[in-house]
Formats: sequence, C-alpha cells, structure tokens
Amino acid sequence: MNAPAPHDEEAARWALRRRQGLDAEGRAALQAWLDADPRHAQAFAELEATLAQVARLPPAGVQRLRAGLAPRRPARRLPHVLSAVVAVASFGVAWTAWDRWSMQPRFEQHYATQRGEQLAVTLPDAADDGSRVRLDTATRLDVRLYRDRRELLLHEGRASFAVHHDAKRPFHVRAGTLDVVVTGTRFTVRLTRDGLDAGRSVVEVEQGRVRVSAGDGAPAVELHAGDRLATDAAGAPGPVQHAAAAAWREGRISFDGVPLAQALAEFERYGNTGIVVRDPAVAALRVGGSWPAGDARGFAESLPELLPVRLLPRDGVLELVAQPAATGHTK
Repeated sequence: MNAPAPHDEEAARWALRRRQGLDAEGRAALQAWLDADPRHAQAFAELEATLAQVARLPPAGVQRLRAGLAPRRPARRLPHVLSAVVAVASFGVAWTAWDRWSMQPRFEQHYATQRGEQLAVTLPDAADDGSRVRLDTATRLDVRLYRDRRELLLHEGRASFAVHHDAKRPFHVRAGTLDVVVTGTRFTVRLTRDGLDAGRSVVEVEQGRVRVSAGDGAPAVELHAGDRLATDAAGAPGPVQHAAAAAWREGRISFDGVPLAQALAEFERYGNTGIVVRDPAVAALRVGGSWPAGDARGFAESLPELLPVRLLPRDGVLELVAQPAATGHTK
C-alpha cells in the first residue's frame, strides 16, 4: 500500500490531540489548519468516521486490528485502540484504513453531453493544474479519483484527456474492452455506436505515451505520439496506425476516404441532418474532406462536386441519389 498524503497524517495527529483535549489556542490552530485547504477538512472528516467505526468494534475486532499492526508497531507501543487507529492512518496497513482511505473515491462525478453539445472540465486531481477533459457530442463519462489512482469509464462517445503528471497515481480510462493507463500525456478515446468506427474502441495519442491492454491476458501495447489503435468488431486490439488530427475539438468533422453512409452517420451524431441514402451503391461511395460539424446541409450540397450524386427532395428529406448516366446521340 502507498503511504498516505501529508495532510492525511496531519489529520491523524489532530484527531489524537482533540481527543486528548484542546485549549482555546489549540482549537483555533485546528480550525486554521482545516480552513487552509479543503483537503484538510475532508481528510479530517474521513478519519473521524474511521475512529467512530473502530470504536464500535468488538474486542475480537480490536485484537485483529492490533495483530495486523504488530509487524510495524509492537503491541507495547499501542496501549489503546486510538493509538492503533493513528498508526493505521500513518501507515495504511489495516483493513479499516484500507476500506476507508483507499477503497473509497475522494472525488466521484458523472459527466454527460447531449447531442450536438461539447463540454470541457478540469478534474480536481492536483492542487493547481488538474487534468483537463473535453467531452464530444453524446458522451457519457464516469470519473473516480482515489488516493493512489484515477479511474475513468467512458460509457459512450468521445473524450480527450490532458493528464496531470503524477507517477504515484496512474490515470486509467476504460472504454469497451480497452484499458488505457498513463501518468501524464494527451490522448483521445472513442466508443460510439454510430458514425466512424461504430462499435469499436479507439485510442489516439497526441503527446507522450500510453499503455493499452484488452483485459484478456494479452500483452499490453505501448502507443506513442501520433499512434492510433482501434479494436475489431469482437473487441480485440488491431494494428497500430497513424492518428489523424483531432478536428472535432475545433468543431469540424474530417473524412479520409470513408463510405458516404458512415460520413452521414457521423453528422447525425451532432444533430438531425434530414439527409438520407437509400441506394446501397451511393452509400458505398467514398468521400474525403473537412466540414463544420453542424453543417450537414453544406456537406450534402458539396457532394455533387465530389461524387456522381445529386440531391433529390423527397418525403420531407433530401435524398442522395446517383447522378443519371450521360446519354448522347451519334450521327
């Protein structure tokens, strides 16, 4: 187990001093310490809860607690339960402290964006410059910050991460079958049901490096800046490829020779386009370029210049149909 943070140890000392009795000067000093940093008050409150929990232990539970501390703190130096709790808070070696101090997140939040919406947040995983997360349209993300790790679960959508470097607290992002682990870098993770890479987990690295594993016992893959990895339809990691520029953060959608049906599905993620393709041959035509994410109509109107298609108003929507073959007459 990792050693506790300095404010956790200080909280244990203040808890012991308060139970031994504080005069007016001591109470003022305790309040000043609590007011100095929000983490102080949180650590103190959590320790108080632990003390209350241990105070309710039966004698057998107290004996187990002392036995667990014996290798590091001889019993003759632990005259009562309170000293044992202080040792637990200082060294993190008993089941009570592990449950209270390590197994419970210090910060927990669910973030979500609606269709067509983006959201930028800064996580409280550092005192000054926390990790920054940007959620794309229709994204759901759970964040849990623990004392020894940072865990995020991408349920759906796409998010980019600029991670505050902290080698002692790895940053985990779970998306589908992939688990991405870093200590400090910039990368993007995608998991969508529609549009490009539908049904696949995708990791793209902009800066630094990340370790990606599929959780099936296979060796982890290390990705570097400019690398991209996507799973196949079964969730197995595919080959490492070159990552494209993250145009979505600038409000644009970029395609590089993708089927027209996928391109339209990607626009649909940002809003109702009112554009359909019913002809499989037209849907399979490949398109490339970059357009504003909210301008599906402009995208469709540019297609006749790029592909052998035309726009046909029909049943309240615009249908992309094949351009009639040119006919001529010979003399």
